[in-house]
Amino acid sequence: MATVLLIEDELALGMIVRDSLEVRGFTVQYATDGAEGLALFHEQKPDIVVADVMMPTMDGFSLAETIRQTDDEIPIMFLTARSQTADVVKGFELGGNDYLKKPFSLDELIVRINALLKRRQLPRPTEPAPTPSPLLTIGRYQFDPPKQKLTLDGREELLSHREAELLRRLYEQRNQVLERTVVLQELWGDDSFFNGRSLDVFITRLRRYLKDDPQVQIVNIRGIGYKLIV
Repeated sequence: MATVLLIEDELALGMIVRDSLEVRGFTVQYATDGAEGLALFHEQKPDIVVADVMMPTMDGFSLAETIRQTDDEIPIMFLTARSQTADVVKGFELGGNDYLKKPFSLDELIVRINALLKRRQLPRPTEPAPTPSPLLTIGRYQFDPPKQKLTLDGREELLSHREAELLRRLYEQRNQVLERTVVLQELWGDDSFFNGRSLDVFITRLRRYLKDDPQVQIVNIRGIGYKLIV
């Protein structure tokens, strides 16, 4: 069964959630603050992180941002009483996959955990064997997909696996529309609302990486997808 890293500083709630998960067969690693949770993440390599947002030492948003520097695959779910739209958006921008508002039912929590785990376990599409083709030219940039590296005037930007795969697909469909639903199915496993928000964040990151060449743009095609204009 999957291992859940649960980080919740409200001890009574944390114990209830931990016991409920263990009764259903999950292995639970429990921490009461963000710093302890981050240490457990590196030690235990859990399958999913479930973290409160407002915690001492390191809050949930900072925890997620730190995890995403080295791992953009593990599902992260936030638990919080903060319900303003800006907080929800920030959570997704920092790498969260789901956002459950307190108070919540334990049944809903478990359903959401199982959905995130199932999504992660979906088989990836088979990639063609890499070929010794030259670097891809995107305006003034040189893009090396196997090394996940974007270079401009000697300056290198290392991309995450998902960023590189998204940019490669945009390049292959350059000056044409890359359909949003296709990307979500291939790279995220389904086209749910939460994955859609995550895709929007990745597009924003790629725009930032490519901003130094005004001749290169990633534009939204409303309701359909994106187009890389070179």
